[in-house]
Order: sequence, then C-alpha cells, then structure tokens
Amino acid sequence: MLSVRDLQVRYGRSVAALHGVDLDVSPDGVLAVLGSNGAGKSTLLRTVSGTLRMHRGSVSAGEVRYDGKPLTKLDPARIVGLGVVGVPEGRQVFARMTVEENLRAGGIGARSPEQRAAARKRVDELFPVLSERAKQRAGLLSGGEQQMLAIGRALMSGPRLLLLDEPSLGLAPKIVEQIGDIIREIHDQGTAVVLVEQNAVMALRVADHAIVLEVGRVALAGTTAELAASEEVQRLYLGGHAESQATAEAEAADARKQLAGRRLSRWAG
Repeated sequence: MLSVRDLQVRYGRSVAALHGVDLDVSPDGVLAVLGSNGAGKSTLLRTVSGTLRMHRGSVSAGEVRYDGKPLTKLDPARIVGLGVVGVPEGRQVFARMTVEENLRAGGIGARSPEQRAAARKRVDELFPVLSERAKQRAGLLSGGEQQMLAIGRALMSGPRLLLLDEPSLGLAPKIVEQIGDIIREIHDQGTAVVLVEQNAVMALRVADHAIVLEVGRVALAGTTAELAASEEVQRLYLGGHAESQATAEAEAADARKQLAGRRLSRWAG
C-alpha cells in the first residue's frame, strides 16, 4: 500500500530533516513511528500527506508511493482523494464551528451521498458522544472529545490509510488507553494506520510493526514485540524498567487476540 524509499527531506537550504528513510505499510497494517522531538516524525507524515510544502519543506531525494502511485508532487486534496488522510498533532478542530459542521467539513471529499452516510454511521458508532454534542461548538469539548472529533472528521472522507500524529498528546492515561483501543478498531474495520507517537507503551500495544527515528534516520525497525524487547527502546522510550518492557511486549503480542475477544467500550463521554 504505502512504500517510502530513500526519502530525504529538507527545510530551506540548510536544515536536513530526513536522511534516506525506508518503510512499508501493508493494507492490513498498523505502523508505529517512535522517536524524540525533532527526530523527523511529523516531517514524515507531512511528506506522505502532501502538506510538506506548507511548512517550507521539500523532498530532495527518494520517493513515496501509494498503491504504486507517486505522491511527492501531488497536492493534499489529491492525496485525500486517493484515500490517504491525516490527523495533525494538536487536534486542530474548527473551534468556532459545531461538531456537526466539523464532521460535514470532513465529508466534503466523499464521492457520493451514500459514502458520506456510511462514513457518518461509522463515526457515530465509534464515538456516540459526538452525536450527543452535535450542536455544540468544538472549542467547548474536552481534550479527549476534541481528539475523537479530529479522528472522526478524518474518517468522514473514507480513508484507506489514516495518518495519526501524536493522538495521545496532553491526554489522561485512561483516555489514551481508550484512544488506542479505538485505533485498533478502526484498523480492524479495514483501514491501515501510520501512528506517530512518543507514548511508546500505547503505540507498541496498538501497532504490529514499528520504526524508531533518530535525527531523521531509521535507527530500528521490526515487529512491535521485537522493538519492545530491544534494550535501546526500553532505555529511551519505556523508562528502562523491566516491568514496563514486559507489559509493552505482552500487550503488543496479544493486542489483536485481546480486542477480538472482547467488545470495545466505546467513547461515550
């Protein structure tokens, strides 16, 4: 589905952000992208989504392909039309618009009224609280509810590949866990996911494969179980604690089995 080869990205003439990044995302995959601030995680998503130029960045080498089609010269609207949709860091809902208006804005790219109706039904099933708050201004929602709205708005366009940039940022641990469960459910409904996260425990539980970016380069790559067992990942992202490592490894290995065996407690406010 998504293939990135030898990707090199710069901001201006002097700042090199990505250096020869390679990765693949299968149609049935969830890829976690880990790394510290400044590692190039958001730059990677900007490149895939076509928004890099809005941040004065450019691809200096390499390629990004989706279903065999090159993306690096396409504008964001065209990329959304192909089925690749992003949820940026910080939620960025339209604060003065209602929940309903935010969701309608997300559905503008849908190809038919039937597709919009199906997408809205999916969003309502995942996030009942959004139906309850339909007439409320988005800026009055809690942080967790705004994150749900941002994801729901993206789902309204019917993506085949969803790009999530730090969805757990600034949220309470219990809400982060719920978001992780919802991401897995979105995947189980047939949408591939690229998940950029600094919360490694959540990311390794949700994803099946992961990469670690360090200063714009892929430092580690493998299954989530392999990365959870890595001493470097334990030290840098799991706090170096054996208990945290064991928990992340077990949850990564068992996530699909656990979610298949129980009914998701949906976001109900």
